Amino acid sequence: MDTAMSALTAETRSMRLEIAGFQSQISGLDHRVAAVESQVVLQTDRDQEILYLRSKLTDLEDRSRRNNVRFLGFPEGIEGTDILSYLRDTLPKLADITFDPPLEFQRAHRLGLKRQNGKDRPRPIIACFLWHGQVCQLLQLSRRQGPLRLGPLEIRLSADFSKETADIRRAFLSLRPRLRHLDVKSSSSQPGCG
Repeated sequence: MDTAMSALTAETRSMRLEIAGFQSQISGLDHRVAAVESQVVLQTDRDQEILYLRSKLTDLEDRSRRNNVRFLGFPEGIEGTDILSYLRDTLPKLADITFDPPLEFQRAHRLGLKRQNGKDRPRPIIACFLWHGQVCQLLQLSRRQGPLRLGPLEIRLSADFSKETADIRRAFLSLRPRLRHLDVKSSSSQPGCG
């Protein structure tokens, strides 16, 4: 009986040691799970902050571009060596408007690399106007009339947006036929141009 009792006591002691080992492992796992959970919470907070900062960056980029207008359709080289003078002289004729104050630009240039093949479409011209009111005036006119004409030239104007905003607007354009079909009025005007 003593041997059976000592064997039982030894077995119980062994089980207690195993249980204590399991408890310490479980405790260690609890600490690791808690650490991982806190990292997940931190990562979620970081992800939300990154989304907020991206949104803010897109907004700032769009605001910095609000005085830019893209002109599509001017043949390569028509502007000569002084693109600002060309636009200053041509836009009032193109839009059939007298600008008051006269047109003033910060800068203007063609977008992209010069194309080697003369048969390619001409590169767009982008101009940064000094006065936002003139940007609105031109864009609203273009929106009402469609492409502006100067002799045989058909010139299209568009606002300049960040890539993110341009992608959103492009996605919206694909929805417009469905909205029209449902008799839902929609528009996507230049912000700040009424």
